Amino acid sequence: MPVCDICCEELPSEAEMRTHLFLSHMENVMACPFCSLSGVSYNELRFHINTAHIDKDCQDTKTTVVVSGQKNSNDWTVQSPDSTKTSNVNVKNMDKVSQASPQSPSQVNGMAFPITGTCLSQGTSTSLKSSPPAAATASGAIKLVRTTPTSSNNASREREDGRRKSKQKRLASPIKEGCFSCPMCSLVCKDCFILQEHVELHLQDQDAAEGHSSEDLTLARKLQEEEEQKWREAETRREAEDFKKLQKQFGLDNSGGYRKQMERNMERAVSRGQMVPAEFHRKKAEMLESLASGVDDGRSKTSGLMEALYRYYQKDASDCAHVWLCAETDHYSSSEGDKSWGCGYRNFQMLLSSLHRMEQYNLLPVSVPSIPRVQALIEEAWGQGTDPQGASHFNHRLKGTRAWIGATEIYAVLTSFSVKARIVDFHKPTGPGDTHPRLFEWVKQYFSHSASRVARLPPKVEQTTLPPVYLQHQGHSRSIIGVEQKVNGNLCLLLFDPGCAPREMRVLSQDTAATMVRRMRKFSGGLKHRQYQVVAVEGLLTPEEKRSRILNSRTLCAEKIP
Repeated sequence: MPVCDICCEELPSEAEMRTHLFLSHMENVMACPFCSLSGVSYNELRFHINTAHIDKDCQDTKTTVVVSGQKNSNDWTVQSPDSTKTSNVNVKNMDKVSQASPQSPSQVNGMAFPITGTCLSQGTSTSLKSSPPAAATASGAIKLVRTTPTSSNNASREREDGRRKSKQKRLASPIKEGCFSCPMCSLVCKDCFILQEHVELHLQDQDAAEGHSSEDLTLARKLQEEEEQKWREAETRREAEDFKKLQKQFGLDNSGGYRKQMERNMERAVSRGQMVPAEFHRKKAEMLESLASGVDDGRSKTSGLMEALYRYYQKDASDCAHVWLCAETDHYSSSEGDKSWGCGYRNFQMLLSSLHRMEQYNLLPVSVPSIPRVQALIEEAWGQGTDPQGASHFNHRLKGTRAWIGATEIYAVLTSFSVKARIVDFHKPTGPGDTHPRLFEWVKQYFSHSASRVARLPPKVEQTTLPPVYLQHQGHSRSIIGVEQKVNGNLCLLLFDPGCAPREMRVLSQDTAATMVRRMRKFSGGLKHRQYQVVAVEGLLTPEEKRSRILNSRTLCAEKIP
């Protein structure tokens, strides 16, 4: 008779076997009869049973159950013909046995005990399908021998035995054994459930590792954020310190302006014994009087230099082919009140001293203003709308500060006086060794152009009617008062530097004049700053031109060369 491979149920024919498989195992949810496995296909379930439950298959083995002959004994002895070992089974557990199939009771000392198909095992379990007959032993014990139920159809039993032997042989083949390999390591298991538990351990370890990895990542991010925060704070502190240094360097640190610096320097001179208290009070009173009038006290002014230079070149200019000098200009030196920051103001005073001597610029202030007054004039120019970008740089405030000024501030205040000015930016070197030959050529054209209009053959030394040119570079400014052209064609600029003290600029004799000229000369190799700007005066502005320049100064752009 055919037997179901899944539930071991015997069926009378093959047709009924197919119907049984379809109705019981294929149409319904596939479930293992020996464990909780379900939700798999028929082939998967069959493979599972053949591999995981070999010991629970309906095998044709003989098991001997021996019950002791004592009346009150609770122990049963199970003997297997394949082993000499015995196993004791408590009689109390036999209550479950008797509930399964009350068949063929056995007599033990006159008492009947039902034996059913419960698995009694030593090491491995053996399935008992029917109650075994009882047999008496010499010691009075009854020996129960499990027998296989006989079938009336010998041919069906032989087919079933052959099928089971073939199945056992197939399951015992080396192809099936050890075919469950772990996907995460090299372990190979014979039982899929053992493999499943093994893989679950892998997954638990992996989850724990991922938990530690997540914690490490969080810690790393926290440390990185802390480092970035520290870096930002350090960068903020460094920027604040640099900004304070720049404020101090450019006189915007609220440390006082011309007056306070002058008072501190005089007090320091008194404390060092360089000045007596009476002289201190006298100079302080003179300073306050000058500041109140808005006119420079003239203590740092040196006059008559251009005339002395003209006489010098008339007598001693053998190495020069041509010399061009600007109009009469006074030299203004830095004083104790503006040392290290007042060069721009002093150069503006030099320019005004030259313009005052020209009739067309009679609208300018009659006297040369003091440095605090120049600061006030620049603020007034900003108030008219000139150079708003430069005004915002200084926060619209110059008075009472030691702020540096440059070419744009000179341009702004000249525009406010209706003076036509021009800014030319030599923004990069144009010669070898970071030199600026284009700057020297431009200065030559500036001075020589007016001279060529007067005479066809200009003299070797000529003093023009042009004002000096304001020259600005990083950190300092000077005034260009002339240019030499040597016999070999090289050009040399003549500069008034506010850093030179008045005693150094006085011309007493021909020898001192030669020394002064050597200090004023600057060849191409002596001007190697990256960028230079010049401000040149070119006449007066009409009211319409002034309004146009003020409007255009909102986007003030210098003429760039090259």
